Amino acid sequence: MRVTRSHIDHPLAVGQTLALPEDAANHLVRVMRLREGDGCVLFNGDGQDYSATLVTVGKRDAQVRIEAATALDNESPLHITLLQGIARGEKMDLILQKATELGVQAFVPVNAERTEVKLDAARAEKRLAHWRSVVVSACGQSGRARVPTVAAPRSLQDAANAVP
Repeated sequence: MRVTRSHIDHPLAVGQTLALPEDAANHLVRVMRLREGDGCVLFNGDGQDYSATLVTVGKRDAQVRIEAATALDNESPLHITLLQGIARGEKMDLILQKATELGVQAFVPVNAERTEVKLDAARAEKRLAHWRSVVVSACGQSGRARVPTVAAPRSLQDAANAVP
């Protein structure tokens, strides 16, 4: 049977009962069709997977009880930071997804000299939020328990100076 993983963006603890955020509840209940008593796995980026059981399911909400925590040691011993020129369309999403699955731990979107995508402040903020959600989704899909960071877009020179 397939394990259903979902990202929760706050601290988790064994024995805790919590209401799932609306997007996570919708995914587990409507998309994955889980019912009361079904199990799932939650992660929040702290390096652990939390086994949980659905205890209540409503039309727009669901509650889970965290049963156990399992420390995962599936991260690469190498700290890889990817400086990536901002690509057009869905190419950037695919790059972030595949690099996350391969173990990249930090992304720095770069406005290179010939970058065709020009982002103003408002659009850059929207793209950054979208890229972070792509990375979280890729972590859920690939079984990673730590979520890579996605920095704000910057120039190539600034990005190169910021990398250790």
